Amino acid sequence: MKKIISTSKAPKAAGTVCQASFANGLLFTSAIMTLNPETGEISPNVNEQTVQVLENLKAIVEEAGASLENVLKCTVFLLNWDDFSVFNSVYSSYFKEGSTARACYEISKMPKGVLVEVEAIVDVNGK
Repeated sequence: MKKIISTSKAPKAAGTVCQASFANGLLFTSAIMTLNPETGEISPNVNEQTVQVLENLKAIVEEAGASLENVLKCTVFLLNWDDFSVFNSVYSSYFKEGSTARACYEISKMPKGVLVEVEAIVDVNGK
């Protein structure tokens, strides 16, 4: 049975989507924004946005009863491919080398002009 996961420690999902859904031991997050859930602000800096988006991901994963160690795959969306090295440096402080599968794409536009978004698939039962 599907369960919806929601936490106030990450940005509220917009429209008809949820922050994440859980079924059969797997958590699927929506694309997570770099919005600070406490202030509603978005940093103009890709380093700070990467920290915020990964903190938002962590909050959602923890709400589901797991940790970032349970992340199976992340899909990353960057507004500018030139930001990849900065993103990757921050990402490696959250995930051990070789611990997750990952795809990364440059896209032409993102909501609210954010520089990075992340979505993930998490093995909640593997905690």
